Amino acid sequence: MGTTGSGPVADERLVRLKQWLAHDLGLRLRSLEPIANDASFRRYFRVHLAKTTYIAMDAPPAHEDCHAFVAVAKLLREAGINAPAVLEQERVQGFLLLADLGRESYLDAIAYNDADALFTDAIDALIRWQLASEPGRLPSYSRDLLQRELDLFPDWYLARHLGLELSATERDGWQEVCARLIDSALEQASVYVHRDYMVRNLMYCEPNPGVIDFQDAVYGPVTYDIASLLRDAFISWEPRLETRWLRYYATRARLEGVPIAVDDDEFVRQLDWMGVQRHLKVIGIFARLYYRDGKSRYLAEAPRFFDYVRTVAARYSELGALLKLLDGLQQRQGSQKPRL
Repeated sequence: MGTTGSGPVADERLVRLKQWLAHDLGLRLRSLEPIANDASFRRYFRVHLAKTTYIAMDAPPAHEDCHAFVAVAKLLREAGINAPAVLEQERVQGFLLLADLGRESYLDAIAYNDADALFTDAIDALIRWQLASEPGRLPSYSRDLLQRELDLFPDWYLARHLGLELSATERDGWQEVCARLIDSALEQASVYVHRDYMVRNLMYCEPNPGVIDFQDAVYGPVTYDIASLLRDAFISWEPRLETRWLRYYATRARLEGVPIAVDDDEFVRQLDWMGVQRHLKVIGIFARLYYRDGKSRYLAEAPRFFDYVRTVAARYSELGALLKLLDGLQQRQGSQKPRL
C-alpha cells in the first residue's frame, strides 16, 4: 500500500523518479504534475518541459511489470494503434518515460463529441489490433486464469464485502455457471485482447483513439474487448446505440477477416457470456481494491455490473443457475447490506 500513497515509500520513489528524469536523462524539468492513478500500484506524472510534455510512469517492480508494458506497447504500435511510445526506460527501478497522448479520455470527450464517430474510431482500432494477432506473443487466456478471475467474485465481493459464504448447493450452482462461461470463452477463436478496452482507457487525440492501460494484454477470446467497450464499467449506453455499434463491429470484423462466429445469434451469445465472466470478475476486483488497496471509488460502480449480469442471465436458460444464485444470496442479505 505504501507505494501508492503519500507515505515515505512513495515519497522516496518520487525523489528517485525526479533524479532519473533530471540527472540521468538530463531533462530540464519545469514541473512534475500528478495525474489520475489507475486501479493498480502504478502512478503517472505529466512532465512539463519548456516546450513539450511527457508522461512519467512509476511502476514499483515488486508489484508491477514494466517489461509487459513495453512489450505490449510495441505490439500495439506495430498494429498501427496509437499507443504511447516508450521513449526511455529504467526497468530495474520501474520508471518509464512515455509520449503524452493528452488530457482527455473518451469518457470526457463523449460529453461534447459525436459518440458515433468516437466509437467508429475505437472499433476500427480494435479490429486492427485483432488482425495483428499472432499466437505465442502474449500469455494465453487459460482455463485456470478465467477461473481465478471468476473466483474474485465469491472471495472478495460475497465473502469479504457482504459477509456471505456459499452453501454447498450454491457452490454447485456457481461451479456450473463458471464451467459454462469458461467453456464458451475457450470455444471462441483467439486474438490479442487488451483486457480493459473501455472509454476510460481510450484517449481523445490524433489519431483517435490513443490506447492506454494495456499491460495486462493476453491472447484470448475474440469477443472480450468488444464486450468491454460496449458494456462499460463507468457508463451505460442506450440499447439502440449498443446494437448499432455491435452491428458495425460485426460487419467490419467479418469483412476484414477477424474470426468471429459466422452466425449472428451465436456471436451475440458468445459476447453476452464473455461479458458476464468479465462483469463478475470486475465486481470482485472492485471489492478487492477497496479492502486490500484502500481505493474506494470503484465499488460504487458494482450495481451497474449486477444489472449487466442479471439482464444477460435472464436471456439464457443455461444461465438460470446464476439468477437463482443471486436471488438466493439477496434473500440472505441483511437489510443494511448493499443489494445484489
